[in-house]
Amino acid sequence: PTKMTQGLVLGAILERHNPRDALVMRSDMRHLRLHSLPAGSVVGTSSVRRKAQLSHYFPHLQFQDVRGNLNTRLRKLEDSQNGYVALVLAVSGLERMNMHHHITEVLETTPERWFGYAVGQGALAVQNRDADADTIAYIQHLNHADTQRRCDAERALMKELEGGCHAPIAVETSVSGPSAAATDEATLTLTAAVYSLDGVQCVKDCISGPISTCESMGKELALILKQKGASEILHDTAVANAEAVKDHQKTVEAALKA
Repeated sequence: PTKMTQGLVLGAILERHNPRDALVMRSDMRHLRLHSLPAGSVVGTSSVRRKAQLSHYFPHLQFQDVRGNLNTRLRKLEDSQNGYVALVLAVSGLERMNMHHHITEVLETTPERWFGYAVGQGALAVQNRDADADTIAYIQHLNHADTQRRCDAERALMKELEGGCHAPIAVETSVSGPSAAATDEATLTLTAAVYSLDGVQCVKDCISGPISTCESMGKELALILKQKGASEILHDTAVANAEAVKDHQKTVEAALKA
């Protein structure tokens, strides 16, 4: 959460795993890639950010919700009656579950397409009570300086945009020069984009600066995106999400009465 519960802090952020998204093709379709899927192909993902970003580049494809844990989703993919030809999942999750062999394609940024990822994706954090100085000091060896600064920038951006896990916001961060653990003069590059739910609208920009200014950089880039129209896009998204929640509640109520 970008707004921490009172009395809690992030005591450490571990070294980030690969934050990219992965395409997992159904076993009989593994010869295809995202760009070569025929029009109308159904790709499963429950991430608003992934749906919006992929719709931006592949409007001829259909992106539909798929629920359940990792094993359940993979079973749904392999049952052709469900209609999915592929899933989009986090590389880090597949790797941590020792299921990396399912990955058909890692969605890397290319000159033609920019593939960002979710804020903090691939990074694990330890949350502590802010008054527990002994525990915070004890776990500092777990903290990875470059990852912490990257995540601090990403979280500051999302906080300024007033986004959340259901907002179509994508980021990409990188560190060049010396490690942040060795010096505060390493350079952080932060790229971010905000999409409309259908992927038609997109505002995107990028800034670089000293890694020691990571949080102010996140806020600065968020303000740039707001000036380019991000606030309006996120407002429309919030309204649409609220309407979807109401529709879901009506469906549940009707089912309970039946």
